[in-house]
Amino acid sequence: MVKIYKSEEGARAVRERYEQILKRWPAPSRHMRVPTREGETFVVACGEEQAPPLLLLHGAVANSSVWMREIPLWAPHFRVFAVDLIGEPGLSAPSRPPLASEAHALWLDDVLQGLGLTRVSIAGMSLGGWLALDYATRRPERVESLVLLCPGGVGRQKIGVALKALAFRMCGRWGTRKAREMILGRAPEALPPALRSFLEFMATIHENFRPRMVKLPIFSDEALQKLTMPVMAVVGGRDVLLDSAATKRRLEKNVPQAEIHYLAEAGHLLPGQGQPVLDFLRRSAVPMAAIPSQR
Repeated sequence: MVKIYKSEEGARAVRERYEQILKRWPAPSRHMRVPTREGETFVVACGEEQAPPLLLLHGAVANSSVWMREIPLWAPHFRVFAVDLIGEPGLSAPSRPPLASEAHALWLDDVLQGLGLTRVSIAGMSLGGWLALDYATRRPERVESLVLLCPGGVGRQKIGVALKALAFRMCGRWGTRKAREMILGRAPEALPPALRSFLEFMATIHENFRPRMVKLPIFSDEALQKLTMPVMAVVGGRDVLLDSAATKRRLEKNVPQAEIHYLAEAGHLLPGQGQPVLDFLRRSAVPMAAIPSQR
């Protein structure tokens, strides 16, 4: 089994902090543990059970807590399933099958089967965006609509910055903070208590977690052309991890129906996208009459 934490003590610290954060999930929720061929997968489900399903896939070195700001917007309209990715610092199995294979698509097949879903909308962020693309290009008939937030696998991955961030992380809490600021930008001095707690949790993850040291496979033009469902992509012009200009250019070329938002001044962190994503999903995921109105 892959050791994704530096120590058992560190794994326990991350897990305990995460479980405390999950108690503050901003909507009535159910915790589910879905058996898959890669091991158990943890899922937070919320929203009306009869609403259209929306699967959320977070990024690397993170877990489903990253969606908590969007949940109050999305849960009134969708049955939301926030999935903890395998091999990441959530509550799913530590398995890390090869990215350049069908393994993750087969894993998501198992997740959907365990959730009783045949066709879903998917929103993915960074690594989660790569996984969403991988699944949608392999199983287009199962994806209602696709939302990609700074997705990997389309534009070039900037390895030099990732290596520099890794070096920073070896310098304790100060280095962890510098690495986070380099990728996500500097946090404001005056932080709300909830945001401060979340950033402290992220620091705990960075101090104890072993990130994937792999380069994300790039999707071919032929693969991207299989995206016949409605697609929304949001990328930041100042993303230090991914070539957003190339992502925009390749999606425009191969997915002409895609709705692409190029935020010239944004980096890898894309705040404030909850409402635009909801607007897109309400237009394209399912017929409007099938979506319950917000009260």
